[in-house]
Amino acid sequence: MTDIPGIPGTDTLGPEALGVALGERATLVQFSTAFCQPCRATRRTLAEVAAMVPGVGHVEIDAEERLDLVRAFGIARTPTVLVLDRTGRVVRRASGQPRRADVIAALGRAV
Repeated sequence: MTDIPGIPGTDTLGPEALGVALGERATLVQFSTAFCQPCRATRRTLAEVAAMVPGVGHVEIDAEERLDLVRAFGIARTPTVLVLDRTGRVVRRASGQPRRADVIAALGRAV
């Protein structure tokens, strides 16, 4: 287990580790890299969903700058998206470019 503020074990991710407040209902956390083409499309999709669903936040993390989080959460590729509930608990996880409908469905487990 990694000792990172806001990460007791690796099942939660708090505002201390993210550097921003969690969404009121849920938070979409995207791990990206600068050279990742699908990350750009994922950024747009998650931002659209966050704008559509009240109380949902979207945070993008540069995987190269936050190796502590990459290791703690076992991120093997980008984009990887974690769906957090309002307390920061990871309720869903997916790698690759998500479809909008899949993101909305995943949020159903968080809100």
